[in-house]
Amino acid sequence: MSFTAQTPAAETDKTTPAMRDGSQHRRSGQLRRIGGRVLALIVFLLAWWAVTAAGLIKPLFLPSPGAVWDAFVQANTWHQVAPGVDRLVQGEQGYFLWEHLLASCQRIFVGVGAAIIVGPLLGFAMGMWRPLNTLIEPYLNFLRALPPLGYIGLLIVWFGIGDTSKIWLLFLAAFPAITIATINGVHSVPRDYINAVRSLGANRRQVLTHVVLPSTAPEVLTGIRIAVGFAWTTVVAAELNNGIPGIGGLAYLSGTQLNTPLTIACIVVIGITALVLDALIKWIGVLAVPWKGKS
Repeated sequence: MSFTAQTPAAETDKTTPAMRDGSQHRRSGQLRRIGGRVLALIVFLLAWWAVTAAGLIKPLFLPSPGAVWDAFVQANTWHQVAPGVDRLVQGEQGYFLWEHLLASCQRIFVGVGAAIIVGPLLGFAMGMWRPLNTLIEPYLNFLRALPPLGYIGLLIVWFGIGDTSKIWLLFLAAFPAITIATINGVHSVPRDYINAVRSLGANRRQVLTHVVLPSTAPEVLTGIRIAVGFAWTTVVAAELNNGIPGIGGLAYLSGTQLNTPLTIACIVVIGITALVLDALIKWIGVLAVPWKGKS
């Protein structure tokens, strides 16, 4: 008697036609969205080039895409200090543009990093203990409503024009959003979940670690995402004074010098960096709380 070995290719395909069609439909939908975004970007650049090439707007107010690109390249290379002068200078203001960006990212990392540590701790305490929430919440909302430029002068008086005042400004910009998101997450935990684990004999610590923390984690990550975005928009205000090196300080200084191409190049870099940071936080959120949206 002979036996015929069954190869993997001969095994029954467990994917149904509907599943394959659904997967192909999702891929085609993603490709259409990507193609639409690329097309929109091309149309925008062409319209920008056409307006500047036709001279409808003075280059001082809107330089051409080529001029912005040249400013970006110059900010990242050694170049002549002026035409016909042999002396070379490094980037802009003595730093390459990527060094300006790195300096701003370091300030964001320290300021927002401190908010990510302090915010959830205070938020959990306020969410679990109502007297503390009643006492602190008005001040927290007051701080959240203040625009950063409203207290940057006071921070400079307290901490000087160095990095300390900038880090404090970024911390204060991010801290309220993370704390409030944590409080909302604690308050949104279904009471039935808590009663169910208590009926099974769980103590207060187990309720906190097995129910409250996992249920609150998605809200905390959402608050961190909002806080990082708001802190990044505050980077220009944080670097108004002695902000070199810093991408926000370079954008402000180039604007005061009427170097519009460099200003727009800095704005583009700031915007792209914000998108990258947001995508990174979303990716971390998917890894950290895979149960989000599946309950």
